[in-house]
Amino acid sequence: MLSTSDFGQLRAFVAVGEELSFSRAAAALGVSPSALSQMVRGFEERVGLRLLNRTTRSVSLTEAGETLLQRVRPAVVDLGAAVEQVRQSRERPAGRVRVHCFRVAANLFLTPMLRSFTDIYPDIVLDITLDDAVVDMVRGGYDAAIRVGEVIERDMIAVRLGPDLRQIVVASPDYLARHGAPTDPADLKHHRCIRWHWPGHATPYDWEFWDGERWFDVAVDGPLIVNSRDLERQAAVTGVGLAFVVEQMVTPLIGEGRLIPLLQKWSAPFPGFFLCYPEQRQMAPALRAFINQVRGFAAAGTKNVGSSRSEHAS
Repeated sequence: MLSTSDFGQLRAFVAVGEELSFSRAAAALGVSPSALSQMVRGFEERVGLRLLNRTTRSVSLTEAGETLLQRVRPAVVDLGAAVEQVRQSRERPAGRVRVHCFRVAANLFLTPMLRSFTDIYPDIVLDITLDDAVVDMVRGGYDAAIRVGEVIERDMIAVRLGPDLRQIVVASPDYLARHGAPTDPADLKHHRCIRWHWPGHATPYDWEFWDGERWFDVAVDGPLIVNSRDLERQAAVTGVGLAFVVEQMVTPLIGEGRLIPLLQKWSAPFPGFFLCYPEQRQMAPALRAFINQVRGFAAAGTKNVGSSRSEHAS
């Protein structure tokens, strides 16, 4: 394996071998002729052979030097091109960005920015996994994730994307006409409820309410268990039963009269969605471009969120 000094000396030898002049090679490398001469001499001592013939008027390659130059010149050129490509990637981000995202968050923050992002950064590939499971980002090989604040690891950088959320009980007018409306969370035990199965949990999600002082759970029952929030919402619209959903995702349906909100005084806000990623000293340009784009779209679409700042989620 070449050390850092070995590579520097090899690069110096190639420059002199190509120019056959210490002064011209020194100018190309941005060093003094005396420093360049010392580097080449050190390299010759390292390999144990004379590689250059020097006189006061000329420089020429020895047979060993000519052989070595022909072998190593392509490699040195390729390494230089590779470094330049990486340097240029700072100006033109490229590569793959793996993102883990809660399904509801994808509708709010990813879908609206995909067209613009892919147009601006044609060399970046977004590899997005939509999944409501809380996975270990680092172990799963993800660069970033979008999830609710209460399930973000403490060692992650978290950027708020929107306001706090609320979950509310909703039902269709048809369901309420047939079964009546609950007036208290305890009444839910007598209603047909559409249950959501949170991935990674053994049992369906218990509905959570706030009594003014504390959170409490209600274990509901009903004819349908789903692992899709979209299916849960649509089933509620068709009158299958009551659903417990993120308020933002049903606001249009409530406005159209297709769903009716219930038990709202027991629904309290909780930390909303955050973009999170591991803390790192040197961030890949592609990941930085993705983070900036998501933050920009979130800020533009949420009145009470300005230029989001990095913060650790509690």
